[in-house]
Amino acid sequence: MALWGGRFTQAADTRFKEFNDSLRFDYRLAEQDIVGSIAWSKALLSVGVLSETEQQKLELALNELKLAVMEDPHQILHSDAEDIHSWVEQQLISKVGDLGKKLHTGRSRNDQVATDLKLWCRQQGQQLLLALDRLQSQMVSIAKVHQETVLPGYTHLQRAQPVTFAHWCLAYVEMFERDYSRLQDAIKRLDTCPLGSGALAGTAYPIDREKLAHNLGFQRATRNSLDSVSDRDHVMELMSVASISMLHLSRLAEDMIFYNSGESNFIELADTVTSGSSLMPQKKNPDALELIRGKTGRVYGSLAGMMMTVKALPLAYNKDMQEDKEGLFDALDTWHDCMEMAALCFDGIKVNQQRTLEAAKQGYANATELADYLVAKGIPFREAHHIVGVAVVGAIAKGCALEELSLDELKEFSPVIEHDVYQILTIESCLEKRSALGGVSPKQVAHAVEQAEGRLIARDAYAVNVRPARLTDIESLEGMVAYWASMGENLPRSRSELVRDIGSFAVAEHHGEVTGCASLYVYDSGLAEIRSLGVEAGWQGQGQGSAIVHYLVEKARQMAIKKVFVLTRTPEFFMKLKFLPTSKSLLPEKVLKDCEQCPRQHACDEVALEINLVEKSIARANVA
Repeated sequence: MALWGGRFTQAADTRFKEFNDSLRFDYRLAEQDIVGSIAWSKALLSVGVLSETEQQKLELALNELKLAVMEDPHQILHSDAEDIHSWVEQQLISKVGDLGKKLHTGRSRNDQVATDLKLWCRQQGQQLLLALDRLQSQMVSIAKVHQETVLPGYTHLQRAQPVTFAHWCLAYVEMFERDYSRLQDAIKRLDTCPLGSGALAGTAYPIDREKLAHNLGFQRATRNSLDSVSDRDHVMELMSVASISMLHLSRLAEDMIFYNSGESNFIELADTVTSGSSLMPQKKNPDALELIRGKTGRVYGSLAGMMMTVKALPLAYNKDMQEDKEGLFDALDTWHDCMEMAALCFDGIKVNQQRTLEAAKQGYANATELADYLVAKGIPFREAHHIVGVAVVGAIAKGCALEELSLDELKEFSPVIEHDVYQILTIESCLEKRSALGGVSPKQVAHAVEQAEGRLIARDAYAVNVRPARLTDIESLEGMVAYWASMGENLPRSRSELVRDIGSFAVAEHHGEVTGCASLYVYDSGLAEIRSLGVEAGWQGQGQGSAIVHYLVEKARQMAIKKVFVLTRTPEFFMKLKFLPTSKSLLPEKVLKDCEQCPRQHACDEVALEINLVEKSIARANVA
């Protein structure tokens, strides 16, 4: 059933339906559409469109649908629904009947899809940041090992001056650092919520859009309804960041393909990222790198296509905008896959240090050192440049390197040259003299490696910083708690409750941004409960939740609390952290009283688990 059929007396042509429908690709927004729908149901409750019972019934059904989608997202593709919004609505109506038809009150597919896409982009952006981080970490590790491995540096693909393999690696680390910064900025700019903008003119219901935005984890609501539903800047900006980063990946791939060639023989790639020839058994082809280089154009094409689509669109929404998703999904998927593959190409890489050193000694790469030597003897640089050029011609004629010319032969080019020239023509001297910041001297390269490691550690998503919550965290806490409550994972908590209980909360923090939270609620029986555990969208699966739980358990131990328990629908997570199943009937009556706030109270599927800190303490004492 279409969402817009009342105006029409004839059914759509099947060919038009196939051309028009977007479910085959926008099914990827299912979770975001459901999360947005839960938040919208609460907004409708706040303005009296839905009763509390109706809202709870809708929320329960939507959460059940979300769990089903998470288990098998491809089930959606068996439907003939027009798009993901109509699929969700159809499924909801099949669960709750006509009540499901009320959910779309005051909402348009225009602000709905804009919100879904921003939620997806925000989450995907965090995963892309992690992929960039992993790639940089891999290259810094390789650089650390090869600080003394000499490599010829090139300009115009001609040997120019010696560098090191570490210095080459760090050049790309710098490029990916800029990509990381650009992506962070793009994520910040898209962190605004369009929901409540309606089709183009806003919603007719007095909904608090700032609260709605915070419930979905956004920093704020968008400011103009026309712009909100027609804005796809974030799509193009993410594609632009992906395109620039793919440019860097392509340059990296080209260098490595060249270094891996038989003519260079500087590196050998592992068998795991190469393939053979169907005809020539001796071949070992750098297919992974060639595909990275090849896929770069694909990402560029997505950006160009999107910009051409948007360039002349009048305000506000137009169906052309449906073309935003396939290109975006493909571009970001491709970028992510190429970063992972580039990192993999450094696994098991072998650097032929003898060959790179030999190559660095060839091509008169120390000619600039000889010119600098002459300058130090009082000869103007332009004149010194000419003298060395003539000397190179002479060395080429004799078929030898500059340092292999005798002193008498060198003096023919300039009488100021003395025996001390030979010590400055060595590779070691060439490197050592480049001691300014960013240069290739061993000291500068070691400093650069140390600095790069420090930057990565400072932002390392896996080294989670957990601290007590502060009142300045209230906005973040409110957004996260509301988000997970809307998902049916936690009980709702009002702002006043959060302010009152701020001392019981702990937060995970990354670069000053709160990425997760939970509270430790202490009962008068020496029992404590972990409540309101939630991780910001995009940060799941990165150790945030585990770190917070460990922190609160340790806090409980220091407070001499005997047991910590939790009520959860994800018992496997807590069991990995040494929690054991227990019976709800053993919990204090106060605990179960809180369940009256839960929309699932009549169909509760939570499991009780606990960790006995007394037993743990005894066990640790015995080991000691």
